[in-house]
Amino acid sequence: MDVNLNRKLLYLLDFLYAVGLTILISPLIVYVAYVVWRNDGWPIIYKSERMRSPDRAFMLWKFRTMKRDPSDSGVTGPSKSARITPTGVWLRRKRLDELPQLWNILRGDMSFVGPRAPLRRYVEKFPEIYAEVLKERPGVTGMASMAFHRTEERLLSKTKTAEETETVYCQRCIPRKARLDLLYAKRRNPCTDQRLMWATVFKNVTMHRRRR
Repeated sequence: MDVNLNRKLLYLLDFLYAVGLTILISPLIVYVAYVVWRNDGWPIIYKSERMRSPDRAFMLWKFRTMKRDPSDSGVTGPSKSARITPTGVWLRRKRLDELPQLWNILRGDMSFVGPRAPLRRYVEKFPEIYAEVLKERPGVTGMASMAFHRTEERLLSKTKTAEETETVYCQRCIPRKARLDLLYAKRRNPCTDQRLMWATVFKNVTMHRRRR
């Protein structure tokens, strides 16, 4: 299939899925918003600038999972773990904090599947890497998110300061995640996207074909 046609089909499917899911799980979204407000107060939504392309930013939406800190920056590591609220722990474990990203998908900022939307600081620090990675729209889930998540958590859990977390993330996580995202982009199609989405929701689903 032509690359441009394939992308247009993926964008159309993203929009249709986002509309359907928003309608279907709107009671859940309202419930989670109420729980965050009741337990942690305002604001309910956390907005963070992320990059859709090397020169185009957007505001990514999530349910707030951490105590507010105006000086917050960089990737989340052990130095920030104390700020995660009990409600936030539950939301992150169930990935319910990402429900507001349906709005980002409807706006066309994101896809269901793609590389994780990076902060501007990392795009500016690694322009060669992200010039290739961000040829695909950022996604809620992706091959790197699924395959490297536990490894990234393990690597970052060993750091003790924000500076050490930043160093490990830049040197050991970004390049490896980029390779996974680029490998997936080469064989991406609506079927592989659906398998990855199901694998994200149901952890026992594999991306590989089972041998008979």
